[in-house]
Amino acid sequence: MNNSKQKVLITGGGSGIGLALAQKFLQHGNTVIITGRNLTKLEEVKGEFPELHIFQSDVTKEEDVKKLVGQLQAEFGGIDVLVNNAGIMNLVDAGNESNDLKKQFQEIEINYHAPIRMLHHFLPQLKKSKHAVLINVSSGLAYVPFAQAPVYSGTKSALHFWTQGIRPQLKQHNIRVVELLPPVVDTPLAHGADIAEDDNLKPMPPEKMANIFWKDFTNGKDEITPGISTQLRLMSRLAPKFIFKQLNKEPIPKR
Repeated sequence: MNNSKQKVLITGGGSGIGLALAQKFLQHGNTVIITGRNLTKLEEVKGEFPELHIFQSDVTKEEDVKKLVGQLQAEFGGIDVLVNNAGIMNLVDAGNESNDLKKQFQEIEINYHAPIRMLHHFLPQLKKSKHAVLINVSSGLAYVPFAQAPVYSGTKSALHFWTQGIRPQLKQHNIRVVELLPPVVDTPLAHGADIAEDDNLKPMPPEKMANIFWKDFTNGKDEITPGISTQLRLMSRLAPKFIFKQLNKEPIPKR
């Protein structure tokens, strides 16, 4: 693929990993479009990075995604790279019957259903590109589940296997499929889930994660595992019970 002069769409690009990836694509001469649900937050990011193009759009709403497809076709002639980054993490005690079931289903909708929806509607634009790439941002927890976030771990594992399944299919249409499996990154998502201070998970600065992504991405790697994600992948194959116990010494969330 060309690493510059591409039109790149990043969902959930207003902060954290999405914004770090957006800056990396900008630095290499690409046109970068970010989306999010919070327009005020997007406008603040636009103030800091005027080169970014922002669109308010909810990946869980069919009508929003269809509208976005039309807007990007009209304003940019379509996209070359789709980055499915939007995601949330909730800590859940499955043994507590007072859990909010709606929040758990919303987590599945954002983390797993939305990437499928985005690909479905942007597929015609990707097929027209000469350098099309789909990038799914899953997690190192796709290899080893984190008990305090069982729904999150399940959605990322599902996204991991979906990505592997569609890779040979989309290759027939000259669309490269890349999966980024970050470790815990020092982002609002990690702080919101109260895991950024967990020494066992060792949060990585988003800029460092983006640098590792870019190096592997431009070297043609299709499964990118920064930091501890590399060890999680290896240990999930060599000693799955051991690494599960190590990661889940405290399986119940504190709050």
